[in-house]
Amino acid sequence: MLLRREGHLVNHKRLFRIYREEKLTVRRRGGRKRAMGTRAPMLIPMLPNDRWSLDFVSDQLTDGRRFRVLTVVDDCTRECLALVADTSLSGLRVARELEALIASRGRPRMIVSDNGTEFTSNAILGFADRQRIDWHYIAPGKPIQNAFIESFNGRLRDESLNETLFPSLSQVRATVASWRADYNLNRPHSRLGWLTPTEYADTFNPRRDLALRSMQGSAPAPVAHPGQSGQTNRPSLRHAG
Repeated sequence: MLLRREGHLVNHKRLFRIYREEKLTVRRRGGRKRAMGTRAPMLIPMLPNDRWSLDFVSDQLTDGRRFRVLTVVDDCTRECLALVADTSLSGLRVARELEALIASRGRPRMIVSDNGTEFTSNAILGFADRQRIDWHYIAPGKPIQNAFIESFNGRLRDESLNETLFPSLSQVRATVASWRADYNLNRPHSRLGWLTPTEYADTFNPRRDLALRSMQGSAPAPVAHPGQSGQTNRPSLRHAG
């Protein structure tokens, strides 16, 4: 291997020898700094908006152009909160979509994602700081730590993306929107006691829970008197999953 220097060819061995003799070093470029976020162990979500999971699914149109779908899932209710399809989804775009989702649904306590550049961008860090959301990054190369969204993405790919040829981005958006509605409204989930995600989310109705707490209180419910006809003790709701 020969290197050109000031019009002359210099053997790379000679160049290395000169560097050694002059005690010269080549500065090594360090790895890109990544946002660490929250690294504490995650608890099992017990209420809607306790934790959302985010990820991307990629595919291509019939003309070869690539597109991506941002998937957002509530880990408690298993609801698919959003499917955003586009040819480019930057960190700024992700932040805008999350802000719109929060405006309609409310703010999550935690969001889980991988260490992709979109999720570690300044736009996302600023968004999480403004919204006071704990952003949890899974360990690199450990998708199992985000199992809820990985399982959901597998269904989306197997049942929709892999089964459809998309001539345009508008068709992608219409198809995934229809699939999302069917998933939330018509798909019973074994971990939810065979309720659909929407039905399970409805069991967390604040008015219903408040009425149950006021009826039952904190003490065990008393046994009904045999003479009280037509009255039964309504069992408290038990949430599965």
